[in-house]
Amino acid sequence: MSQKNIFDSLPEDLSVEVFEDIVRSPTVRIERIVSKGHTSPETGWYDQDENEWVMVVKGRATLEFEDGSRCEMSAGDYVNIPAHIRHKVAWTDPDDITIWLAVFYK
Repeated sequence: MSQKNIFDSLPEDLSVEVFEDIVRSPTVRIERIVSKGHTSPETGWYDQDENEWVMVVKGRATLEFEDGSRCEMSAGDYVNIPAHIRHKVAWTDPDDITIWLAVFYK
């Protein structure tokens, strides 16, 4: 068993958002996401078959939901998004790295 740290091996090239699986099983997936000024595409929404618990570990971000509500997040904030609740990333800090921890579960 090897110990790791969520802040280790941060990508230097953040021209695109980086998604990395930390754990994957048939019923749960834990992902580290690293953003810097990234947002979801202008058209379309995330509409997932799984529930998603997501936390901002470092940085700041804004989630937007199809119903028009917004969730402004900073380090330590988390939200649980039930399956098929359509959402997108409206904003991440363009001046600093945002590190997310996302847990997808059935």
